[in-house]
Amino acid sequence: MTTIMSIRDLNVSFDTPRGMLEAVRGVDLEIEAGTSIGIVGESGSGKTVMSRAAMGLLQGRNVRRTGTVVYDGQELTAMTREQVRNTFGTGMAMIFQDPMTALNPVRRIGSQLSEGLRVRLGLSKKAASARSKELLDLVHIPDAQAMLHKFPYQLSGGMRQRVMIAIAIACKPKLLFADEPTTALDVTVQAQILQLLRELRQELDMSMVLVTHDLGVVAGNTDSVAVMYAGEVVEYATTKKLFAGMRMPYTEALLQSIPKVDHPSGKRLSVIAGRLPDPIDRGAGCSFAPRCQYVQAKCHTEHPPLEADPDGHLFRCWFPIGGAK
Repeated sequence: MTTIMSIRDLNVSFDTPRGMLEAVRGVDLEIEAGTSIGIVGESGSGKTVMSRAAMGLLQGRNVRRTGTVVYDGQELTAMTREQVRNTFGTGMAMIFQDPMTALNPVRRIGSQLSEGLRVRLGLSKKAASARSKELLDLVHIPDAQAMLHKFPYQLSGGMRQRVMIAIAIACKPKLLFADEPTTALDVTVQAQILQLLRELRQELDMSMVLVTHDLGVVAGNTDSVAVMYAGEVVEYATTKKLFAGMRMPYTEALLQSIPKVDHPSGKRLSVIAGRLPDPIDRGAGCSFAPRCQYVQAKCHTEHPPLEADPDGHLFRCWFPIGGAK
C-alpha cells in the first residue's frame, strides 16, 4: 500500500513568556493512501497542533517545529511557504473545528465555494458557479442554487459544516484532515456528517485524518487510531485491535467517559480525575501517572517509551492493561 504522508519525530513548541511550551513531542505516523486514521485525545493533548503542523499551517516567530513530514514523496519541511500553499486544495485540505468562524461572515456561500475552484483549477466564473452547486448537491444540501446566495449566519450549524466539507473537497484532495467535524452538533446531525464523510471518502478515493476527542466517533469511521496525551502518541493500533484490547490506561479512561445509552437515569458519568500536565514543566516519569488508577512507583520516575506487542499494537506504558508487556 502506498504511503501518502509520513511523519517522523515531529516536535512542535512555542516560545511563551513562561518558557518553551512543548505541544507535540516525537510523533511518528504513517498515513496510507485510501485509508482513514483517527487522532484521539482530550482538549490540550496536541492533536490539532500536530495536524496543523503536518500540513505546514503553523507559522510565526514563536513557533519551533522539528522533524520531517513527507507528503506524496515531497518533504513539506523543506518547501517554501508558497510551495506548501500550492499543495492545499488539490493535495491536502482541512475541515476546521468551527464553521462559523472558518467561513467568511460577509461573503456569500457561492463566492467562498467558487474561489478555490477558480484559483486552483482555473475554472471560469460560470463553470465555478455550476461546480459549486454540484458540490452542495454532493454534500446533500437542499435547494443548492438558493444556498449559493446565502450568508453563513443564515445557515444552521449542520448546514455550515456541510458547506465547509464542500469547500474542502472542491478540488478533490488526496488527503483530508477533519478537525473535530462534529463538535457542537446534535447527535442526529453528527451521525449525518460522519456518514457523509464515509461516502465522500469512497467516492473521491481520499485518505482522511479524523481528529476528535471522542473514541465513539472513530469506532466506525477509521482504519486505525492514534491516541495522544500531553503531546505524545501513547497508543496506536488498527481500530479493531484497539477496541478489542486497549493497552494504555488513558485510552481505557477515555472510553469509560463516553455516556452509555443503557446506563440508568441519574447515573453519574465517569470522568478522568486531575488534568493534563503543565506543557512547560512536565517533570519526570509518565505524563499520565498523576491521573492513572494503575500507577506504580516506577511510573513517577521513568518515562515509558513507545513499544509494540507481538501483533504490532503500540503503547507507552510500563504496566499496560492485560499484562501485554
